[in-house]
Amino acid sequence: MTLNTTLTASLEDYLEVIFHIASAKQAVKPRDIAKRMQVSFASVTGALRSLAEKQLIHYAPYDLITLTPTGEEMAKDVVRRHEVLHDFFVDVLAVDDEEAGNAACLMEHSIPKTIVDRFILFLEFVQTYPGGGSDWIERFKQHTPIASHIEEGSRRSEAMPLKSAAALKLKKLLPGEKAKILQISGRSALNKRILHMGVAPGAVVEIERIAPLGDPIDIKVRGYHLSLRKEETDGIEVERI
Repeated sequence: MTLNTTLTASLEDYLEVIFHIASAKQAVKPRDIAKRMQVSFASVTGALRSLAEKQLIHYAPYDLITLTPTGEEMAKDVVRRHEVLHDFFVDVLAVDDEEAGNAACLMEHSIPKTIVDRFILFLEFVQTYPGGGSDWIERFKQHTPIASHIEEGSRRSEAMPLKSAAALKLKKLLPGEKAKILQISGRSALNKRILHMGVAPGAVVEIERIAPLGDPIDIKVRGYHLSLRKEETDGIEVERI
């Protein structure tokens, strides 16, 4: 049986809020959702039942709420769309943070993945392109390959590694620093997960947090938030931007 996982904007908002609460507190209760979204308990109950029917959450009255694997993937997609839009408005259009957040909330439900990916490429272009001039847009077009960044990242990391005198290991960066990924080396089995999430040559990565002993390292790349183990970062070379 094929599940109907088409969601309204309202249900996507609930899924996103459940994801954020679970990330922060691990335990999600209906009252936490109602407080965060400023809606009635009855509205929350109706939304939770709908999400449970679509098998996106585990829900029963008086019990904690958890995301199913499918629900978690859908929630991550909504969060990614929101954060990519927010970053574009703030970093490129210089929009106020609160206004950017509100606009991202309105737009995140309808923007297709292909356009989200173009926003990401444009952000990377703005952050890494050193010059300007009348050919700026044409240069940006050259920065936007249609091919999958996963396949391209695999080819470039294995066949055409980028070199730079300023290259350093990703794990050498400090929280708040941004860098462009130059190359990824090491075992392909370790690289598969991070390539799938956009950690590929040419991508811009930001260090969010480093655990006290240096493992794991929390990063943001292409709108995703990832925790990388030490063995995954050993083969990633970057250049500060």
